[in-house]
Amino acid sequence: MGRMVALTLITFFGAIICCSWTKNLPNAPTPNIIIMLMDDMGWGDLGVFGQPSKETPTLDAMAAEGMLLPNFYTANPLCSPSRAALLTGRLPIRNGFYTTNAHARNAYTPQDIVGGISKDEILLPQLLKTKGYVSKIVGKWHLGHRPQYLPLKNGFDEWFGSPNCHFGPYNDESIPNIPVYNNSEMLGRFYEDFKIDRETGESNLTQIYLMEGLDFILRQTKAQQPFFLYWAVDATHAPVYASKRFLGKSQRGRYGDAVMELDYSIGQILKWLRTLGIDNNTFVFFTSDNGAAVMSGPNESGSNGPFLCGKETTFEGGMREPAIAWWPGHIKEGSVNFQLANVMDLFTTSLVLAGINPPDDRILDGLDLTPVLLNCSQPLKNRPIFYYRGNELMAVRLGEYKAHYWTWSNSWEEFRQGINFCPGEEVPNVTTHEQKEHTLQPLIFHLGRDPGEKFPLSVLSKEYQDALSRISAVVQQHKDTLVPGIPQLNMCDSAVMNWAPAGCEKLGKCLKPPESNPWKCDWPH
Repeated sequence: MGRMVALTLITFFGAIICCSWTKNLPNAPTPNIIIMLMDDMGWGDLGVFGQPSKETPTLDAMAAEGMLLPNFYTANPLCSPSRAALLTGRLPIRNGFYTTNAHARNAYTPQDIVGGISKDEILLPQLLKTKGYVSKIVGKWHLGHRPQYLPLKNGFDEWFGSPNCHFGPYNDESIPNIPVYNNSEMLGRFYEDFKIDRETGESNLTQIYLMEGLDFILRQTKAQQPFFLYWAVDATHAPVYASKRFLGKSQRGRYGDAVMELDYSIGQILKWLRTLGIDNNTFVFFTSDNGAAVMSGPNESGSNGPFLCGKETTFEGGMREPAIAWWPGHIKEGSVNFQLANVMDLFTTSLVLAGINPPDDRILDGLDLTPVLLNCSQPLKNRPIFYYRGNELMAVRLGEYKAHYWTWSNSWEEFRQGINFCPGEEVPNVTTHEQKEHTLQPLIFHLGRDPGEKFPLSVLSKEYQDALSRISAVVQQHKDTLVPGIPQLNMCDSAVMNWAPAGCEKLGKCLKPPESNPWKCDWPH
């Protein structure tokens, strides 16, 4: 299978020969790469995708100046596994960011998780370093908070941000507040030194993250160094926040305020690239880690547009993401491409742009999108999209058809407690509250006609049988060749929380951990 993947990648690499971009010119500079990853932002949050408030003028303009990708997906409907997939180019089932504690459970990296990104994985910044790139992450890491898992141990040269979500505030006795790092040492903690007002939603974090990004771009431009900026901001993750300037400005409430500030900040970054004269040599990609967290309610979550359900689910609302590619002079302005693509493609595409051969000692799930982005080749039409939830392949999309082999929103127990992953969108026999297997007779939807997954095709129809035949072959090949990675998200222990991060001594913020008492993490959904 590795040889097949290598041959496939060679085919894709060969396709870019026809492209007239700077890589083919003598003495052409290596392009800078910026990946802007939002947190829990939905497909329907952008004006260009039909959000009626039209409060994302920068992103709408970015799409008009670049390429919109309406069929772009994440690799998992939850934050940590999707981020691991982006940086490794591999499905979470391969890179270990899943759990086997229970069937089809979403798992991530809370404070008490013992594991993190496997040492056997090769991350994007590690490979970019071989071509002289300087890499920085700004914002949320979420691939493990113990020292060996942090960004500077995994290829990044700089980091400003946090290892976990900005949950809290905590009392620092039973649970410590989350630290904020500058490179390898903490600067303080959320709610203590980096304020988030839970009552008003006020916080200056997005502005801090903006300034960190602008400063990094300036320094690398002056040094004439190619750079990779991974701008992983989290204002749209509950509890959502915005700075005072933006609070109360949106028609959509506090969540909309956060979106408006992020839109403004993205505009400042693009403007900065133009000011420095490096816009034509900087590839920028905007997307989100998973669908909007609709279970959090309208004040704390966004919109997934016409798609069913949201975060945590393998329905379209959980995994289809807003996506814009921007590279003046290279990507055709105002283009729209319906290629099926996913976040893992950013790994392989970034390597190709940097002139680096992808690793050939492992299976990669990310494909090279340069033929699509640069309009110089036929689309990669027949690539599938795999929808995993934990250790289970829940669904597969091929072309316009999506087959569900398992359905589950969340448990009856959670649902009766008021936790609803599909509020106002219950579809009988589809948004099931028990794990329902359809392996022998999958539910199949035509997403072009039915993006909301409300009307499964009749199993008696020729259309169903034809679609099933094509998808079944893809599923069989995938399962026959799949070698799951060692699961990293099975064990928890309160002793590994952020009690005493590096640098805490200088600040007088070291806390005493409890005795180690590991247990199997409980993942309810």
